[in-house]
Amino acid sequence: QVQLVESGGGLVQAGGSLRLSCAASGGTSSRYPMGWFRQAPGKEREFVSTIWSGGTTAYAASVKGRFTISRDNAKNTVYLQMNSLKPEDTATYYCAAATATGPYGWESKLQYNYWGQGTQVTVSS
Repeated sequence: QVQLVESGGGLVQAGGSLRLSCAASGGTSSRYPMGWFRQAPGKEREFVSTIWSGGTTAYAASVKGRFTISRDNAKNTVYLQMNSLKPEDTATYYCAAATATGPYGWESKLQYNYWGQGTQVTVSS
C-alpha cells in the first residue's frame, strides 16, 4: 500500500513560482511512474506531468516550459517546480503513482492507482 502526501501549495501572484512536493511511503517510488494532475472547480481532473523511473518526463502542453517535474529517489519524493504561474493554473494539485501498468495512456488518470489528498494552488491576477 502506497501513501502519497502532497505539500507546498499556497497563494501566489501571477508570474510567481511554487514548488510542490509529494512524499511517498509504503513503497519505493523510484520504481514506478509518478504523476501530477490538477482539478479546478467544476472541471475534470487533468494531466500535468509524469516522470518515469529512468527520469524521462512528459508534460501537458499548457504547462510545458513553465513546470518541471523531478524526483529524489533517496527521499522517495517527487517535486513539481511551477514557474510563471497564471490564474488558469489555479486548482487542487494531486500526486499519483502508477504501480501497475494498465491499458491507459500516461495522461489518463485511470493509469494511476494511488493518489494523494491534494494541495491547493491559487494564482491571483
